[in-house]
Amino acid sequence: MKQFRCTVENPIGIHARPAALIAQLCVGLKSAVSISCNGRHANASDVLQILSLNAKKGDVLEVSVEGINEEADAEKVKKIICTDCIEERESGILKIAFFGTKDYDRIFFSRLADEKGPGTYNADITYLESRLTLETASLAKGHDAVCIFVNDEAPREVVDVLHNEGIRLILLRCAGFNNVDLDACKEYGIKVARVPAYSPYAVAEHAMAILQEANRRLHKADRKVRENNFALSGLLGVDLHNKVCGVMGTGKIGQCFARIAKGYGMTVIGWDAYPNKRLEEEGLLTYVTKEELLSKADLISLHAPLIMGEGGTYHLIDEHAISLMKDSVMLVNTARGPLIDVEALIAALKNGKFQAVALDVYEGEDENVYTDRSDEPLPHSITARLQMFPQLVLTSHQAFFTREAMQAIAVQTMENARNFNEGNDLGIAEVKAQ
Repeated sequence: MKQFRCTVENPIGIHARPAALIAQLCVGLKSAVSISCNGRHANASDVLQILSLNAKKGDVLEVSVEGINEEADAEKVKKIICTDCIEERESGILKIAFFGTKDYDRIFFSRLADEKGPGTYNADITYLESRLTLETASLAKGHDAVCIFVNDEAPREVVDVLHNEGIRLILLRCAGFNNVDLDACKEYGIKVARVPAYSPYAVAEHAMAILQEANRRLHKADRKVRENNFALSGLLGVDLHNKVCGVMGTGKIGQCFARIAKGYGMTVIGWDAYPNKRLEEEGLLTYVTKEELLSKADLISLHAPLIMGEGGTYHLIDEHAISLMKDSVMLVNTARGPLIDVEALIAALKNGKFQAVALDVYEGEDENVYTDRSDEPLPHSITARLQMFPQLVLTSHQAFFTREAMQAIAVQTMENARNFNEGNDLGIAEVKAQ
C-alpha cells in the first residue's frame, strides 16, 4: 500500500470540480484509492463521497492507494490532488436547460453545478421533465445551452427554434449524436459536444447479461419459480464455450465485449469499417468481412455507431443479413435501435431463426424510453410484438446505467460546458458536420 498526505491549497477547498476530476481519474485506475480528512473517509472513485469530506483550504488529506499498479497510480492521484485541482480562472455563469430530467440526473449533476466562482463549473441548470421536441424547444428561452439525451429530438426544425431562443451550445449527455442535425447547428454557429466515452464496461457487461438471460431463459425461469413451478421445460440454453462470437463495431465497447467473450472461452471475430490492427496483434480477435462474420458467428453483438445514408450502418442487420446467419444464432444489440430492421427481425423470430435475441435498443422504442407506461395498453406497438417471443429479452436503453457511467457522464458533460463557457477547445468531445 502507498500512502501520502497532501494539504489542500485550493482557495475554496476540494469542491465539486476537483472532486469530479479526482473521481474520474480513480475510476479508471486498477488500484483502490481512499481519502481521509478530518475523521471522514471516502472512496476516491465516488464524487459524492469525496464532497462529503468537506475538505477546506489548509486541511490535510490522507490518501491510500492499494493495488498492482499502486506506485504509478499514487503519483497520478498525487498530481491531480496537489497540482491540477488548483484553478483560479473565472467566467460568467452558463445557463443550461436540462431536458428529460430524471431523479438520478439531479443526484449527479446538481452537486457539480451548485458552486459558482473561480475553478467551478459556473453553471445554472434548469431541470425540465419533458423531452426536447419541436413542441418543447421554446422552453430553452433565456438559456445559453441545452442538455439532451438519446431520446431527445434535435432535427433542423428544433435547431431553428433553439437558435431563435439564443442557444449557443447543445450538450449531449451520451456518446451518440444521430438525433442532432449537425448541418443546421453549423449554419447557426451552435456548438455540439458529447460524451465520447463514459463506461464501455457498463454497456458491454449489460450486453452479455441480457444475452445470457435470453439464452438461458432466466426471465422465464424466475417467473416459473415464483409460481412454484420448478420444471425445466422451455428453459434449454446452449454453452457459449467453444462457440464463435462476432463483434460488429470494435471501438471501446466492442473491445470490452470481445474480452468478455474471450473469458467465456469463445473464438472472437470482428467486423469494422475501420479495423484496429492492434486488436489482431494482441490476439483479441480476427477481422473478417461482414458476410463472413454473419455466416460464421454463433453469437453476434452489435456495437457500431448509427450512420445514415449509402454505405452507413442503418439496417446493418436486415433480411439479407439474417438469411446469412446460422440457424439458432444469438443476437444482442446495445448500440442503436435502427442498426436492426425490426420488421425483418420479427419475421425471422416467427420462423424460429434465433436461439436468443437480447435488445436494449430497438426501432420504435422512442416513445417508451424512460417513460412509465405500465397503466397503458400497447397492443399495436413494436414493443408488444417483440414481447411475444419467449427467446427474446427487452430492456429499456439501460446498458449505460451504472454509478460509474452516470458519474462519468455528469463530469464530462460539465467539463464540456465549462470549456465552452471559458472559450477553451472542446477537443474530441466536439461533434461537427462533415
